[in-house]
Amino acid sequence: MRLPLTPGVYIMKNKQGEIIYIGKAKALKNRVSQYFGSDRNHAIKVRKMVENVDDFDYILVGSEFEALVLECSLIKQHTPKYNILLKDDKGYSYIRVAGTDWPVISAVLQKYDDGADYIGPYMSIASVKNTVEQANTVFRLPTCGKTFPCRTQRPCLNYYIKLCDAPCAGKISQTEYKKNADAALDFIRGGSREMLKRLNAEMQAAAERLDFERAAKLRDRIRGIEKINEKQVVVTDNDAECDVFAVAEGPDKCCLNVLRFRAGRLVDSEYFYFELSDTLENAKKELLTSYYSLRGEIPSNVIVLGALADQVLLEQWLTEKRGKKVKISVPQRGEKLRLAEMCRKNAAEKLFQRQGRVSKDNAALEELRELLGLKAYPDYIESYDISHTAGSDNVAGMVVFKNGKPYKSAYRKFAIKGFTGQDDYRSMAEVLERRFNEYEKHKDSGEGFGKLPDLILLDGGIGQVNAVKPVLARMGIHVPLFGMVKDDRHRTRAITGDGGEIEINSKRAAFTLVSSLQDEVHRFSIGYHHQKHSKAMFRPELLEIEGVGEKKAAALMKHFKTVKAIKAASVEELRGAEGISEKLAENIYNFYRRKELE
Repeated sequence: MRLPLTPGVYIMKNKQGEIIYIGKAKALKNRVSQYFGSDRNHAIKVRKMVENVDDFDYILVGSEFEALVLECSLIKQHTPKYNILLKDDKGYSYIRVAGTDWPVISAVLQKYDDGADYIGPYMSIASVKNTVEQANTVFRLPTCGKTFPCRTQRPCLNYYIKLCDAPCAGKISQTEYKKNADAALDFIRGGSREMLKRLNAEMQAAAERLDFERAAKLRDRIRGIEKINEKQVVVTDNDAECDVFAVAEGPDKCCLNVLRFRAGRLVDSEYFYFELSDTLENAKKELLTSYYSLRGEIPSNVIVLGALADQVLLEQWLTEKRGKKVKISVPQRGEKLRLAEMCRKNAAEKLFQRQGRVSKDNAALEELRELLGLKAYPDYIESYDISHTAGSDNVAGMVVFKNGKPYKSAYRKFAIKGFTGQDDYRSMAEVLERRFNEYEKHKDSGEGFGKLPDLILLDGGIGQVNAVKPVLARMGIHVPLFGMVKDDRHRTRAITGDGGEIEINSKRAAFTLVSSLQDEVHRFSIGYHHQKHSKAMFRPELLEIEGVGEKKAAALMKHFKTVKAIKAASVEELRGAEGISEKLAENIYNFYRRKELE
């Protein structure tokens, strides 16, 4: 099918005719051809989708913006398997105001036909409960569940600790109580900022007319609100109304966190898990369109961490949906960036919790991600080291840390085969080339050598990094690559890469993780070297025995582990080694007996 170079929406279908993906493009031909070119840089999910495509259709439109609008509409209608579809599985909650003369404010999960007034619905149950609790605390309203008016002889504990004005014991008039309840509702609807302005003005007026008792009550109320605001350290002055979006990438799943600010306060936090099926920039575009297809409330400001595809088109789309101007910001510094980074850390923490991770491992991987400027936390790290004795028995070890812990079943050993002699740079380049040759053979499995690491750390400085970089570039492997630098006492000092050395001593958790990696890969590679060197030392003696060649010597060492064990073995025990006949066993036994007599 010949595609035009015009804006439109493309619709991919499987053999059953089911729609499995819908996308929009500025130039249909260019966008669709990207899927069916080289799959080297495609995510696994994209490769699987392309494999399932049996047919596709397209719809031409007049502009790229029209394509975006149509794409959103069709995705909502057909819910294709490979599009990012955020599911709104949250319950709604309400603020219930029961009673007219003695209003009681509470948070509820359902709206009943009981004569009470309801404010809502709200998406966040936790936020509603927290807001109602704050309002009742500041304005000293009852939370005991009693119906007023009622009269008891003595108030409960809440009265004595100044959490309630005890209308049940007649400690407050109905008129004063109603004023407090109305003020609490104004606080809930308008937020603390407007309430503080009004209360300060009332307090000044009360003091001027010498009503010091009233002024003192208002002072206490102001202090109560300020105390709540002090606890809420995420209050923002720059954007009184904004939504903040950030994505944390994991090995299998990603997490989107949305922080919603209203009247300068954080009022809601939502999390959505999804699989990354495209570039992160395009994924964030899909996330925003999917999210605001679920949510009717759109703020004037939207903050997104990191580059975002089709930012101008999204602003236009959100502005039309809201009916007022919407600004999308991708911050580089300042308060907005602080909020966006906080949002991303919350998303990363949710991913860690989903995987059952402990806090110290989370902190180490997060610190390492920040230090190295990685897009995602490095869940699967491969580390390499070279070991030899003056160029002989040249070997390398590869260790893997998964979830911040050694993953020993993935460890691998390499004997250097491409040359003899001492050349650590050349050795490292050979090992990485062999490793990623295996990846090309097994990448469909997604396991073992078929899995790409999130980070490669080489035991060595910039020389090792520069030796390996051309290899990875030639093979089309795009994995972050760094070296681990030691000090004069062979302790981890820094990480090195294209941007120079990065000191890690100040980041305790990351320092501990990298030190553990460096120690472990050194231990593993030098252990393999000693093993190989020991065998090389003793094998010439075995080769002196009549009938024992390289294969038989290797079989004996594999079976007995040491030459000492071979010397002490009986004829019958020697026959237990693979390929050792009775006659050869007798030759070996007699050889060492003669050695003892010499």
